[in-house]
Amino acid sequence: MGFTDLFANQRLLLMEGALGERLKREYGLTTKGIADMASLVYLPEGRDALRAIWGEYIQVARTYGLPFIATTPTRRANRDRIPAAGLDEHVFEDNVRFLAEIRDQSGIEMYAGGMMGSVGNAYTAEGCLSSYQAVADFHRWEAGVFSAAGADFLFAGLIPTLPEALGIAIAMAETPCPYLISLTIQGDGCLMDGTPIDTAIAQVDAMVERRPECFMTNCVHPSIVSQALAQPFNQTERVRKRFKGLQANTSALPYCELDNSPTLRTSPPDELAAGMLRLRKENGFQVFGGCCGTDARHMEAMARALVHS
Repeated sequence: MGFTDLFANQRLLLMEGALGERLKREYGLTTKGIADMASLVYLPEGRDALRAIWGEYIQVARTYGLPFIATTPTRRANRDRIPAAGLDEHVFEDNVRFLAEIRDQSGIEMYAGGMMGSVGNAYTAEGCLSSYQAVADFHRWEAGVFSAAGADFLFAGLIPTLPEALGIAIAMAETPCPYLISLTIQGDGCLMDGTPIDTAIAQVDAMVERRPECFMTNCVHPSIVSQALAQPFNQTERVRKRFKGLQANTSALPYCELDNSPTLRTSPPDELAAGMLRLRKENGFQVFGGCCGTDARHMEAMARALVHS
């Protein structure tokens, strides 16, 4: 089955759990510079750690018979940042090939995606571009590199403003790859620039000839997502049909308190799973994964709750 068919057939999908926090706290792996985790593919210890963490999530997907999707750890790497880190476009290609190798060895239905991020700060919108044309121009090259490297899909992670969402969608839609747009949202039901979720979906879908497979969010607690979707302006058929997933943070604290926090804020696996199941039942969510604070225990509890509900 192709990636697009997963959404056409409304399949329940397991997405990966946390990578960055686990690489740092469990494996002692840190990287210098804004390119962040992208360079770990060049370190034996980095490859071993990534393989081990993805392997745990793959095992959960195998146990519960779920398709599994994972993305390259490249959100903070882009056209401007990789030269400053002593890297070039091959870092995107090499990350896709490494993840595709894990996919091919997994023995399950798995899809390897290329992750892209916002130009500015994903949590505050500081430094984001105000022109969607400028955002599209910025991201075209990277989207093309990911596509040429053989990514199964493209993933825009933590997109905090409407111009950023429009521009990155345009760049992704110009490739042959299916793609997902994950928005940075708050409990008020809006992106960081005050754009309602419903408005963002409507404008992105109207702007591109080939729409995202779905919209979703990440690095936010299920309770905040439920609050955001309960806002009257998001109680629309469009949101119900097009906003379909979450990579959950285990803490309900706001972004400003969680970003670069020296302490990992987490919650029990069953508690997080209950919040995800609520999103499945009340909002028809399809894509379920983890972000900061999650590990294989959270993913197992989540998968178990969803499959046996």
